[in-house]
Amino acid sequence: MTEISIAATPAPATPDPAALAADSEVVGAAVAAAGRGLIDRETVAEVVTLCAVAGEHLLVVGAPGTAKSEAVRRVAGQLGGRYFEYLLGRFTEPNELFGPVDLRGLREGRVEFETAGMLPEAEIAFLDEVFLGSTAVLNTLLGLLNERVFRRGRTVLDSPLRVCVGAANHLPDDPALAAFADRFLARVFVEPVADARLEELLEAGRRRPTAAPEGPGGPGGLLAAVDRLAAGARACDLDEVTPLLGTALRRLRAAGVPVSDRRAVRSQKLVAAAAVLDGRSAASARDLWVLPLIAPTADTQALARDILADLVEKAANRSLVHAAEELSRSTAARAERLAHAGTALLAEHRTLPEGRDSRLRLEAALREIDVGFEPADLPAALAAIRAELVAAVVPS
Repeated sequence: MTEISIAATPAPATPDPAALAADSEVVGAAVAAAGRGLIDRETVAEVVTLCAVAGEHLLVVGAPGTAKSEAVRRVAGQLGGRYFEYLLGRFTEPNELFGPVDLRGLREGRVEFETAGMLPEAEIAFLDEVFLGSTAVLNTLLGLLNERVFRRGRTVLDSPLRVCVGAANHLPDDPALAAFADRFLARVFVEPVADARLEELLEAGRRRPTAAPEGPGGPGGLLAAVDRLAAGARACDLDEVTPLLGTALRRLRAAGVPVSDRRAVRSQKLVAAAAVLDGRSAASARDLWVLPLIAPTADTQALARDILADLVEKAANRSLVHAAEELSRSTAARAERLAHAGTALLAEHRTLPEGRDSRLRLEAALREIDVGFEPADLPAALAAIRAELVAAVVPS
């Protein structure tokens, strides 16, 4: 009898904490630059980045004209790499996404495809009206999203795709699309900008677009940082958070939020990605804010936030401040976001000539801090930012 030896899969190398923190800071700065000027769409930009690190795909659902595509384009521009974008329709041909037949090969009896510049070779992709694709398009896309392998004719290609963002005006009613929709682990639902922020929206719309600064090493360097963070996420220690994650998933199922076994397992990838984007190699309760993202509808996401409130009360993230606050509603996440905004505002204020507009923005930041926190409950880091804001508003 022949003895078969099975080699053990080597454990992922433990990431260097200092390198992890540096990469998370660089990527966080890029995401912040992408979100600058996007009114109430920062969460979309941040969750795209979270999914890129997790190696999962994102579905953005919202009415036309709600800046879904703009948020994705900005993140892609910051992270760099090959970007592919397409608007699908009922009559979209597979060749429009995956590339045309190689005519030279066809003359020699081979059915192969030219994929240069097309979706199979993209590193970040955005597919608008993703559920409108034909059966032929969605079936080919299903394999590409699930396995990161493009197979068509004799062409077999390992895809470098980090994240595919699908967008739709609403979730599909057709049960036949359920398997395809399930390939998008995370979901973000967007509404038109609230009436209270319409002046901000109008001002941003008048402002001439400016190019966001590139990170160290240019866009390629940022994508390399994303890849290092992704490797760190695969090696992330989840032991501490596993019991809490189990409790959270049981609560979601008990409340009627549909969470399949596959989605439950894959949710760990979002938790690990949140941890490394926060500069840590071990996950904790601080990272559980990602869980509402796996709920399939806007209503079940709201329900998830409510029933997980006590588990995420300490949740926050230094790189993804808006997403962590929106999905957890925690005071820790609010403090992180206010400190982040205050630091950016102070840096901008120092480079501008003194003026009424700059002073009003400083005062608005102070009001938001004071409304959100009692003086005795103010975290030390935020208290320091507040003191700097006061000094800038009332110079000695």
